[in-house]
Amino acid sequence: MRIPLSWLREFVDVPSSGDPAADAEAVHAALVRVGLEEEEIHGVALTGPIVVGQVLEFVDEPQSNGKTIRWCQVLTGPNESRGIVCGASNFAVGDKVVVSLPGAVLPGPFPISARKTYGHVSDGMIASARELGLGDEHDGILRLATLGLDPEVGTDAIALLGLDDLAVEINVTPDRGYALSIRGVAREYSHATGVPFRDPALAVSPGQGSGFDVAVRDDAPIHGVPGCDAFVTRVVRGIDTERPTPSWMISRLSLAGIRSISLVVDITNYVMLELGQPIHAYDLSTLSGGITVRRASKGEKVVTLDGQTRTLHPEDLLITDDSGPIGLAGVMGGASTEISSTSVDVLIEAAHFEAVSIARTSRRHKLPSEASRRFVRGVDPLVAEPAAQRVVDLLVELARGTADPLGSLWIDAPKPAPIHLAEGYVDALVGVDYSLDEITESLEVIGCTLAVETDGWLITPPSWRPDLVDAPSLAEEVARIVGYDRIPAVLPIAPPGRGLTRPQRVRRAVADALAAAGLTEVLAYPFVSAAENALIDGADAASMVLANAIDSESARLRRSLLPGLTRIAHRNVSRGLTDVALFELGAVFHPEAGRQYGTAEVPPGGARPSDQVLAELAASIPDQPRYLAAIMIGDRRPKGIGQSAEPRGIADALEAAHAVASVAGVTLRVERGEHPALHPGRTAALWVGETPVGVAGELLPAIAVERDLPRRVAVLELDLDALTAAGTSEIIAGRIAGYPAATQDLSVVVDESVPAGAVRDTVVEGAGELLESATIVDDYRGTGLESGTKSITLALRFRADDRTLTAAEATEAKLAGLALASERLGATLRA
Repeated sequence: MRIPLSWLREFVDVPSSGDPAADAEAVHAALVRVGLEEEEIHGVALTGPIVVGQVLEFVDEPQSNGKTIRWCQVLTGPNESRGIVCGASNFAVGDKVVVSLPGAVLPGPFPISARKTYGHVSDGMIASARELGLGDEHDGILRLATLGLDPEVGTDAIALLGLDDLAVEINVTPDRGYALSIRGVAREYSHATGVPFRDPALAVSPGQGSGFDVAVRDDAPIHGVPGCDAFVTRVVRGIDTERPTPSWMISRLSLAGIRSISLVVDITNYVMLELGQPIHAYDLSTLSGGITVRRASKGEKVVTLDGQTRTLHPEDLLITDDSGPIGLAGVMGGASTEISSTSVDVLIEAAHFEAVSIARTSRRHKLPSEASRRFVRGVDPLVAEPAAQRVVDLLVELARGTADPLGSLWIDAPKPAPIHLAEGYVDALVGVDYSLDEITESLEVIGCTLAVETDGWLITPPSWRPDLVDAPSLAEEVARIVGYDRIPAVLPIAPPGRGLTRPQRVRRAVADALAAAGLTEVLAYPFVSAAENALIDGADAASMVLANAIDSESARLRRSLLPGLTRIAHRNVSRGLTDVALFELGAVFHPEAGRQYGTAEVPPGGARPSDQVLAELAASIPDQPRYLAAIMIGDRRPKGIGQSAEPRGIADALEAAHAVASVAGVTLRVERGEHPALHPGRTAALWVGETPVGVAGELLPAIAVERDLPRRVAVLELDLDALTAAGTSEIIAGRIAGYPAATQDLSVVVDESVPAGAVRDTVVEGAGELLESATIVDDYRGTGLESGTKSITLALRFRADDRTLTAAEATEAKLAGLALASERLGATLRA
């Protein structure tokens, strides 16, 4: 929210130091004291001298390029005439204009100097509205008479047009909707500084209209709350839509971040910013009968002001007349009743709509607007009447309209519910000893009414503070108004016996281990296409479909982390990073086939749902286990002097898997596996005991090429929840060897169908307790072996706890392992 200082000064006394930038900083500091977040300071980026000039004479001079320029003599001060070249032709002798003199700087920045052009020395520039930052009009120069101005020649045009103003910007959190208005911010400035607040809503004398039919019918309120509880209309006739918006209004709107469109629209936007009440104007001649507020029918359509035809949802709240929908309530009006240059009579609407309904409609149609932004955060329902009158007054004053008695007034907004605040509650919650006067004065100054009770107060919040719903919110207001500096800085003592849960510790340790191994952690969007889900789990796998997806092409929740990782890897490769190792920790979504999810009704906030409601909500979402996935591309070790490059492959994926398993306190069993997205000969299934926990391998080359990745891409995916559940938090120290090891190799020939892991496990079992480790070091297939067989070589290490083993003992153990492998797997010793 941007607040022009000149506008703020109309409702509170803001000191002026003569330095606008310092004044803006002081306003920021005051608003920060009451909990608002400061952002930037904005202003029109121009400096003088820029003055009012009067055209004395001009000569049209056609040019060889087909363009005609005017060589003008312009009076810019007493007895001070300047020759200026101008390309516009929308002015006449005697017109008063804005002249940028040499030394001035216009927005851009665009410095002005005397320069030779078209055969003349142009001693300045006659400016257009856009060049001054007063709007988008650039078809001709700005004639001050069109703004209703007739100043003296030589007058400072910057001050005259309000271009010397600054605006402070604040960030408005969702619970502080009242601060999306000059009225609300001025009230907060008053709280911070103690200066009197002049409420602009009370400065308006509302007139009541009658005779215009308005009906509110909400047959399907969300959470039982009606979608509309206030609807005020007024009529102004005979407006002149061709009249210009005054420069002071354009300047304020521009500083507030809103573009000037037309006088009527500018007035509605101006009042919205001033009072916080969204306003909509209808061309009265285009309305058919009265107005009805109702929910949409399924399949109903409306064309909104942006020209889009929107298919409506039964939850959408509509503004309708006898012809059908003419607007999305609280979001955007319809094109059929839009104000145009031919409009003469205007119907003004100021209404109050329910926040949840407007939020859902705005998100459903991807249609954020200044109006919906305010309704979602909360609008004062009692400001609708003075806001409508304020628009009427401005239309009468600036558009030369006439207020008509036709209109309507319907306000059925519920009064804020009283809140019991016990004596001593604020002190106990905030940790500060407040006096009773400090508590009562703080609550009264923000607009609450207090009734004294035996053990405290009964507090009724003001209509503009829908966020005050319980005692904690009132305590926060006391702390805010009295000052956050009263709250002591005390470091709380953590209660004993708590800390991170085991799953949390495992996740952190896994991330640390992979990062230490050279992988980079990334985060991918959980949204994927149907084809990406099918690629990982097959076309028959059930997946969650989003009702309101950001991207219709990626409207499903991921069943695997691999699609997102391949997208991130592609982005890195496309930018020249050819050696990439990435990992992600995140949730995946595994719905049951045929089961309906998301059917539970979401309860309103403000109170803890019952156990039954929580159970229904939990049952309405799919299983969401936490997975770990990694992708590795390029070389593990780059090519260098005297060494060749070592490309990454399945071995790297398995190494990462074993590192993760070690951190989780489990031992992985590796078997030959299958996966629809992985190379059939380079896929490993990962097990813990009899539980499958993941897969490692290399992407199918066709899939890698389809995603513009190198043909060889190593990947890993593990069910981290399953690993954590199977592991132990105990730290098991390894045995310290007291005697030397004996090492031997064993090469056996087996059928190609026998997994290498099965050979190793069988040898380990047969060799007995003297075998300390067995590592597969070679898998050979080729010359010297029969067709359909392969040679597996194991590096064996033997050790005894009580003696130094002899070579004969090690050989005996090795042969025992060979014997068991021969019996079970048909293995033979390779010659």
